Amino acid sequence: MTYHTTISSPLGGILMTADDHGLTMINFQDGTGARKPPIGSVESAAPFKEAKNQLRAYFRGELKKFSLPLSLKGTPFQRSVWKALGEIPYGKTISYRELAKRIGRPTAWRAAGAANRSNPLPIVVPCHRVIASNGQLTGYYGGIHLKEHLLKLEAAQAKESKSRNK
Repeated sequence: MTYHTTISSPLGGILMTADDHGLTMINFQDGTGARKPPIGSVESAAPFKEAKNQLRAYFRGELKKFSLPLSLKGTPFQRSVWKALGEIPYGKTISYRELAKRIGRPTAWRAAGAANRSNPLPIVVPCHRVIASNGQLTGYYGGIHLKEHLLKLEAAQAKESKSRNK
């Protein structure tokens, strides 16, 4: 069974889908790649209670790493990239070249970029933390403005945490 719900966020509406194993998609409804719920999916808020709580805590700067059941479907290469994305620390960025190195495929940075772009769970699997080698923000499925918002949110929270710990 596939379920869906939409929540409001500082980035606008967020469509979430899940199956019986976990979260399958997060989609920015106000972004450039807005999708509709899958045909045949059932609208229900119940399967998304913890995902909503964690997303809200993330946007308040209270959550740095998600702990949710995920149901990621992709090739072994894509899954290796998505796993590496989850290991990028909150408030930090790496380049596509560095991402390729981290998965043991240093010359496959374009392929790593393509896998990054096909990540079905942005925010939770933090693909926004990957930027160009020159420091520029490039490609983000929901739009560069959303990537910029997420990076600024994390940078501000990381800076605030650092100053509190001094």
